[in-house]
Amino acid sequence: MQHKFIRINDDDNVLVALEELKKNTEIEVDNLKLKLLEDIPKGHKVALKKIGINQEIIKYGYVIGHAVVEILPGEWVHSHNIKTNLKDLIEYSYNPFPKKKNIDKNEIPFFKGYKRKDGRVGTRNEIWIINTVGCVNTSAEKIAKICNEKFKRDNFDGVFSFSHPYGCSQLGDDLKNTQKILAGLIKNPNAGGVLIIGLGCENNQLKFLLEKIEDAEMRRIKYFISQEVYDEIEEGVRLVNELFNEMKNDKREICPISKLVLGMKCGGSDGFSGITANPLVGRISDLLSSFGGSVLLTEVPEMFGAEQQLMNRAANRKIYEKIVWLINNFKEYFLNHHQPVYENPSPGNKEGGITTLEEKSLGAIQKGGSALIEDVLEYGETCKTKGLSLLMAPGNDGISATALTASGATIILFTTGRGTPLGFPVPTIKISTNSFVFERKLNWIDFDAGQILNDNLDLNTLTNRFFNYIIKVASGEIKTKNEINGYKEIAIWKNGVTL
Repeated sequence: MQHKFIRINDDDNVLVALEELKKNTEIEVDNLKLKLLEDIPKGHKVALKKIGINQEIIKYGYVIGHAVVEILPGEWVHSHNIKTNLKDLIEYSYNPFPKKKNIDKNEIPFFKGYKRKDGRVGTRNEIWIINTVGCVNTSAEKIAKICNEKFKRDNFDGVFSFSHPYGCSQLGDDLKNTQKILAGLIKNPNAGGVLIIGLGCENNQLKFLLEKIEDAEMRRIKYFISQEVYDEIEEGVRLVNELFNEMKNDKREICPISKLVLGMKCGGSDGFSGITANPLVGRISDLLSSFGGSVLLTEVPEMFGAEQQLMNRAANRKIYEKIVWLINNFKEYFLNHHQPVYENPSPGNKEGGITTLEEKSLGAIQKGGSALIEDVLEYGETCKTKGLSLLMAPGNDGISATALTASGATIILFTTGRGTPLGFPVPTIKISTNSFVFERKLNWIDFDAGQILNDNLDLNTLTNRFFNYIIKVASGEIKTKNEINGYKEIAIWKNGVTL
């Protein structure tokens, strides 16, 4: 009887169980018969051959750690018998991969989007309410609620406020980060109009935020200071009405796919993330890059252990040096807070079959495909480069997805093995790594990458199917579950002192 398991790479000395495998089950791999010595949970690893103490564990064709005890063929390989190889700061080298040829431009597909004055294209036409400070969160929410009941039109996708607790009592880099993220959100092309609400006494003064958006289309931006108006709700509704009228002639137009900016994100990973959803998203990354579109990959800690592969994909030595800065800067951030660089994956990741950070990272970076890395962006910096760029941000779902949005992503591809209802300002396409999560959480998940295993689909076939799905989302033909559910949230990275 054939049991479900996979050997991802010919060099691997572990298999991945595609279903729960029972003790004494006999399987055959490359003419090698193997009897399981214990139960193997779904998504977890089993030793294919004897692995001695301190010998390397190999998955995806790369080292994911070392054995701390002797592991026999057929034994479960997980946190009890494997440890990370990661260290703090290490030396890197530049060994560039050969460049790939671009696809003929005549083949570039199109989507229907909203063209903005700065040349960027939105996938939605919304009014966003951005607060300088958390003190006006509820006011913004009330304004959005009133306006969504009042203003409706076919070319208009709604009014949304994005609450956050910052802007008051912030100093130094924390304040700068808040300003950069808010400025990036204000300039995102999915916002056809923006209302900025200030309080008046906050550190994040409205006038300083306005200085950071001087290059924006100011006729589509309205603002007021709450302490200077009689009724802030009435004033907000009045200004949203002005924005609504300003957007009355907006319409979707045919745009080349090169105008699309995709953000890549994963959350709640499992043992199938690096086998199904992340490789699928990586194919999309390569495809869009070859068409001249822009792709953003972040979650820097989830590059640790796989960073050398990314460095080898740098478009040139300057970009290589920027990747080294990105990695070491984030490692130093950990060290400065007296935290281990090699922090193990979350409890959910471990339960799903991921043991070490190297293993998680090798699966996570597959979202970036195999294209050359054309740029490295600081936190809050706007994407201006075609192709794949790396973005400085932590792995936290809310912070990293908000950073992607602030840098210009108009759609986020979010892979997950365990599921989450979380959504962000731009359409967030949730891709399940396994069909169980897809079927169980249809109200959260948009696309099932588990089909690769269940239906024995060719990855190219599923890639084409998913790419067409993305085009429909970008064109407004399909709403994502986060849009349908009204889950649109932001989070800002905090690192410094609060007064």
